[in-house]
Amino acid sequence: MIRVSVVGASGRMGGSVVEAVKAADDMEIAQQIDAGDDIAAITPDNTDVAVEFTVPTSSLDNVLTLVAQGVNVVVGTTGWTDEKLDQVKAALAKAPRQGQAVFIAPNFAISAVLADKFAAEAAKYFTSAEVIELHHPDKVDAPSGTAIHTAQAIATARKKAGCAPMPDGTQGEAASRGQIVDGVHVHAVRLQGLNAHEEVLLGNTGEQLVIRADSFDRASFMPGVLLAVRNIASGAHPGLTVGLDAFLDL
Repeated sequence: MIRVSVVGASGRMGGSVVEAVKAADDMEIAQQIDAGDDIAAITPDNTDVAVEFTVPTSSLDNVLTLVAQGVNVVVGTTGWTDEKLDQVKAALAKAPRQGQAVFIAPNFAISAVLADKFAAEAAKYFTSAEVIELHHPDKVDAPSGTAIHTAQAIATARKKAGCAPMPDGTQGEAASRGQIVDGVHVHAVRLQGLNAHEEVLLGNTGEQLVIRADSFDRASFMPGVLLAVRNIASGAHPGLTVGLDAFLDL
């Protein structure tokens, strides 16, 4: 049995993870940690993998603490920057146990991972590309980590293909054009009734391709979470891994 501890266990996603682990035949809950609890209770003696679903302001400290305690971590909290990832890599280089692992997912939904992959494949064939992400109003970060990751994948694919900069005749200050991530405009919508949704719009003269992924319920993330836990628990992925596509046959 894979012993799984959950940090942020009473949150929306954390609670779903707890139930998913309890329902899995090869896993069991070890520790449930929330704000105010001592994260030091999670150790290699009682935990094979800790799943961290909290908030961006707390996630880095949680991960660094768990790594220092010798614990493998699967992270679902968004808001990760290159600087934060570098801190995790540095912590893993000094980790107390050989082969320790941290996995960070911009999104655990299989549909979102595939949409990201398809967008990167298509981007080099289109003159223009923009990303729209739509979430419930309780989401604390904008744009979403998924949308940022998608924009970065689009930009990387276009750069490798030698694409020209995307046309944009907008003049002056225009906040409505969204945040620019590596040259790709990303727009965030927060609307009651939504859960987690993303559209990638790609256009050429006279044609458009729309790639859309919809997660209507948090249950859609759980197969990806369990897939990540199993892979990290296996010991086959030491160090830092980012993106669920690392565990999919893509």
